Amino acid sequence: MHVRRSSLFLAACAVLAMAPVHAATPEEKAVLAPFQTLLDGIGKRDHDMMRSALLPGGMITLTRADKTQQLHYDAFIEHIPATGTQKLEERIHDPLVKIDDNIAIIWAPYEFLVDGKVDHCGTDIAHLVKQNGKWLIAGIADNGRKECGASK
Repeated sequence: MHVRRSSLFLAACAVLAMAPVHAATPEEKAVLAPFQTLLDGIGKRDHDMMRSALLPGGMITLTRADKTQQLHYDAFIEHIPATGTQKLEERIHDPLVKIDDNIAIIWAPYEFLVDGKVDHCGTDIAHLVKQNGKWLIAGIADNGRKECGASK
């Protein structure tokens, strides 16, 4: 009987080891929500949707091919044409979210697709603040590179 219990215990441990290390909490999901709103707004070319996720006055820092550019949010949004024939989509995966009271960060690898094909990839970093019960993106930095391998 002892051997059987040990086998069951080891089997249970093996199943638990395959479980995700960290499931997103409701507050982590709340932190991710404005970032996803921003990405959805880019895909829809919806400037108002993008602005709704951003703390007014914030900035984005983009690094491409060792060149860094900082833009106020309004300038960044204007770089996304309100109309166009190309389908734009940014996908993040495996986001790391850290929260302390009313501030949070997101660190997430991403792929940016144009017409369904990976154009570039990299890592997004965003810091957020909670105002009046709502998370808003206070600042963003990302890097981008063309060598991406298979899209996720």
